[in-house]
Amino acid sequence: MSSDWPHDPDGDEGSEGMRKYDMAIIAKKVDEEEDFPLERDEFVAEYGDDPIRVNYQRVVSLSDIFEYVDQAEFETITDMHKAVGAAMREGDFWEYHPKGANPEKKRA
Repeated sequence: MSSDWPHDPDGDEGSEGMRKYDMAIIAKKVDEEEDFPLERDEFVAEYGDDPIRVNYQRVVSLSDIFEYVDQAEFETITDMHKAVGAAMREGDFWEYHPKGANPEKKRA
């Protein structure tokens, strides 16, 4: 694993000792009760350098993903999930995009 990350993306700080991916890691950084509404720029300032594993081979920084988030503030965690999901699709961080009855399946 790259020594450039502030912590191991697959370790306790990155994903609680087990390999977790994208949205699960980002969601663990917020408290649904206390952190909302949440300012995008403040969130990125605090966690932007943190590694986010997007699939079994690729790790990017949180700030790389949030470059594609247009919304400046999230009222709820659901709003945040929707914006981050759209950003991950727009930024080509997700390889699996279901379309039609038989979507092409790729490993996460």
